Amino acid sequence: MTHPVESGPEPDHFVVPSPREAGESFRPVLLDPALPAGAAALAALRASARLCEVHDRIEDQVAELVRSRAPHDVFGPRDMDRAIALVVDGRPDAYGRWAWYPWSGRLVHVLPEAEFRLVRTDRNRDKITREQQEGLLRRRVGVVGLSVGSSAALTCAMEGVGGAFRLADFDRLSLSNLNRLRAGVHELGLEKSVLCARRMYELDPYLDIEIHRAGVTDETIADFFADGENGRGLDVLIEECDTPWVKVAAREHARRGRIPVLMDTNDRGLLDIERFDLEPDRPLFHGRIGTRTAADVRGLDRDQTIRFLLDIVDEQRLSPAMTDALTRVGQTLSSWPQLASGVMLGAALLTDTARRILLGEPLPSGRHSIDLDALVPVRSTLPAPHGATL
Repeated sequence: MTHPVESGPEPDHFVVPSPREAGESFRPVLLDPALPAGAAALAALRASARLCEVHDRIEDQVAELVRSRAPHDVFGPRDMDRAIALVVDGRPDAYGRWAWYPWSGRLVHVLPEAEFRLVRTDRNRDKITREQQEGLLRRRVGVVGLSVGSSAALTCAMEGVGGAFRLADFDRLSLSNLNRLRAGVHELGLEKSVLCARRMYELDPYLDIEIHRAGVTDETIADFFADGENGRGLDVLIEECDTPWVKVAAREHARRGRIPVLMDTNDRGLLDIERFDLEPDRPLFHGRIGTRTAADVRGLDRDQTIRFLLDIVDEQRLSPAMTDALTRVGQTLSSWPQLASGVMLGAALLTDTARRILLGEPLPSGRHSIDLDALVPVRSTLPAPHGATL
C-alpha cells in the first residue's frame, strides 16, 4: 500500500502536492476551514495552479440537512434561510469541511461527517433505518478483484454498506475493460485499485479505504485480512478474481477468521454465499474442489485454470453462450465474455447480500441464480406493434 498524499481530519502541515504525487493519489485531503491550519491550507490551494475547480454548494446541502431532520415541517423561503443561518452560525464559509481531490484538482465544500452521512443516506430510509445505517458504516468490507468487484465496491459505498474498505488488484485499466468498468479513456493505464478508491471517495470523502496495489499475494494476504487500528478485521469478503491460488487462499484465510465470503460469477446471475462466520469447518466452494488447497492450485496453466473455474461454478449451470465461449478462449476469443449488465446485476446482488449478512439476517450458505433469461423469457412470437407497416 502507498499513500502519496495523506488524508485526515486536519493535517499538521499541508504542502500542495506535485503533479506526480497528485497523479498517484487516491485519497482526498479533508480541511477544516474553522481551524487556522485548515484556513491556511485552503489559502495555499486557492493560490496554487493545482486548483482546477472550486465547488461550493454548502447551503444547498444544509437545506437538505434541515429537511432531513424535520421532514414534517414546511419551510418557506425565509424560514429556510433562517434555518440555514442557524446551522452555519452565520458563517457558511467556515462551516463543514473542504475535500481536496488532488487527482482532479477539485476542491469541494461538504457537510461535517455525521451530517454528511445523514443526508447522503437519507433516501435509504426506512429500507435501511438510521440505526442500521450507523451500524453498517462501522463495518469493513474487503474486495479482491476489481473488474467485476469494482462495481460491487462502489455499490456498497453508495448504499452505505460499509464505512471502511480494503481493495486488492494488481492490474491496470485497459481499453477492453471499458465494456464493464465505470471509467474514462483518460484513465487507461491507471491501477484498478486506485481507480476504484477514487470513485468511492468522490461520492463519500469520509470513507476509510486501503488499497493493495500488488493484489493478494503470499506477502500481502496476511495484511489484507489483519485487524485494523480499531481492532477489527474484515466483516465480509467479496471475492471476484480469476486466479485459482487467490480464490482458494482468500477462502482459507476467511474460514480461519470466520469471515463470510460472497462471489458473483457474472453469468446467469449466479450468487455464491459461504458463511464461514457461522460454519468455520465448511468446505470451500461448497465442497466442489474437494480437499485441494491453495498450494495445490498454484501455477496452473490456462487450460487447467479454466477447468478449475468450471469445477467451482458447475459447468452445467453456465449459459449456452458462456459454455461455447470457454471452448474458444485463446483461439477465436481473447478471454471469456463479461457484459456490463451482468456486472451491474452482480454488484446489486453482492451489495444486497452483504447488507443482509451485516445486519444479522439468518442468510444461509448456498448458491442462487438470478437468471434474467429465465425470469424474463423470450416469446416465440409477438404481435406486431400498433400502427406498424411492412
